[in-house]
Amino acid sequence: MGLDAAMELLLTEPAVPDHPVNPNFTDDPNTPIGTTWVDKAVTPNVVGFSAYRDQSLRSWTLNLIRSEGVSIHEKMVLFWHNHFPTADLNDARYVYKYASLLRQFALGNFRDMTKAMTIEPAMLRYLNGRDNTAASPNENYARELLELFTIGKGPLVGPNDYTNYTEQDVVEMAKVLTGWVDNILNTPSNQTVIQSINSFFAPNRHNTTTKQLSYRFNDIQISDMGNLEYAHLIDIIFSKDECAKFICRKIYLWFVYYDITQQVEDEVIAPMAQILVDNDYEIQPALEALLRSEHFFDILNVGPMIKNPVDFTMGVFKTFDIDFSNANLEQQYRVLWQTFRTTLSTMQMPYYDPPSVAGWKAYYQEPVFYRTWISAVTLPVRQLYTTRMLNQGISSSGFTARIDVLKLVATLDTPEIADDLINELVKILFPQPITQFQHDFLKGILLPGLPDYEWNIEYGDYVNNPNDVNLANAVKSKLTNLLSAMMSMPEFYLS
Repeated sequence: MGLDAAMELLLTEPAVPDHPVNPNFTDDPNTPIGTTWVDKAVTPNVVGFSAYRDQSLRSWTLNLIRSEGVSIHEKMVLFWHNHFPTADLNDARYVYKYASLLRQFALGNFRDMTKAMTIEPAMLRYLNGRDNTAASPNENYARELLELFTIGKGPLVGPNDYTNYTEQDVVEMAKVLTGWVDNILNTPSNQTVIQSINSFFAPNRHNTTTKQLSYRFNDIQISDMGNLEYAHLIDIIFSKDECAKFICRKIYLWFVYYDITQQVEDEVIAPMAQILVDNDYEIQPALEALLRSEHFFDILNVGPMIKNPVDFTMGVFKTFDIDFSNANLEQQYRVLWQTFRTTLSTMQMPYYDPPSVAGWKAYYQEPVFYRTWISAVTLPVRQLYTTRMLNQGISSSGFTARIDVLKLVATLDTPEIADDLINELVKILFPQPITQFQHDFLKGILLPGLPDYEWNIEYGDYVNNPNDVNLANAVKSKLTNLLSAMMSMPEFYLS
C-alpha cells in the first residue's frame, strides 16, 4: 500500500461500536437477552448476575479487537488502560463507561482526556476521589495524577522535593480535587433504582480555601473555582513541558523498546514531545511522527519486544483471519470468554484488571520489562493456546474457532514451492528473517527426509482435487506440523 496509505488506514477513527449485550442470562429482569445492560439497573442477590455482565463486557472487548481490521485504535485503547488503570470495580457499568472514555480519546487530546479521567466515576472509585472531601482529604488520586499520569516524579533532590513536584503539591492538589462523587452509593437499594453511571460536583464537600502550590509550579495560588477548579489544575500541570516528554516516553516503550538512551531521548523523545506541545497535546500527530520515523523502521527496533498476552492471543485470531461469519453473537461471546478465562488470565494480563495503579509490570519494572510475560507458568499456556488453535480450536454452542491452515496457505503467492511457502510464512509470523539453518529445519518438518518436488506434487494434487478428503488431510497434517513448529519458535513471541 505504501506508507501513506497504510498510515491513513491505521489511524482512521473507527465508528462507535455497538454496546455489549446480554448474550444468554435469563435472570436479569431489566435486560432481555440480546439487549444491552450498560444503562440498566443492577439487581442484587441474583446468582451469576454480576458475573454475566462482566463476561459480556470482556467478550465484547476482545471481539472489538478481533474484528477491527487494520487499525491502531484498540492497541491505543489498551495503552491508555495501562496508563490510566482501574480495577476491582465490581460493576460492569462503571467499567464500560470508563472503557468508552478510553476509546473516545484513543488518538485524541491527552490533556482533555486527563480532565475527563479525573472525574470519571470508575476512577473516582478506584483511587478514592469520591472519598476526598474538605473534612477528610484523600491524596491517592492527586499523588498518582502527578507521579503516574502526567508529569512523573523525577529524581529526589531534597526533603519531599522531586524534580517535577513536591509533597506540598500533592497535599494542595488533593484539596483542589475535593467534592467530586459518583451518583451510586454502595447500597443495594440504590443500585436497583439508579441506572445511569455519572459523576457530579457536591459543593458542600469541596475545600474552598486558597491552595498554594510549590516553586515547582511557580508558587501559583488557586482560589476557589467550584466545579471548574479541577480542570484549572490540569491546565497548570500541563503548562510544564515535562508532561509531553513523560507521555512520549511511555508511547515509545509501548511501541518500540524500553531502553531509552540519551540519544533516543535527544533525537526521538524531545522532537516527539515538541510535536505534542505544538499540537496542543493532540496525541495523533506525535504518534504518527514516531511511526513514520526512520528510527521506528531501524532494523534494531523491529521485533525487540515480547508480545503481551493480548497481542499474542488476539494476534492469532487476526493474523490467521479466523472465520467468525457463521457464529451468532452468543457464540462469539462464549468463544472469546473462554479465550479470556483460559488464556489471558493465566498469561497474567486479564483485561480490565491490571495488578496495580502503575499498570502491568512489563511497562515499568526494571530491569525485566517485557520479559515479565514469559515464565515457567505463562510459557506453557502460550504453547497450549497455539497448539489448541491449530488443532481442536475453541468450541462453544456448536461453533468452533480454529486456524484453517488450508485457507491460510491458499492466500500465499506460491504455496506449492516448499521454500517459498516457508519464506512467506516467515514474513507473516516473524518480525525478522530467520537463518538458513532455521529454514532448513522447518523444511525438514514439512518434508521429513523427502525431496522438495514431493511437496510440489502433493500440494498440486490437493489443489486439483480439493474435495478428496485423504489428500486434504495429508496436506493439512504437514502444514499443521510446520505451523506448530513455527509458532513454538522464540521469533513468534516477538513483535
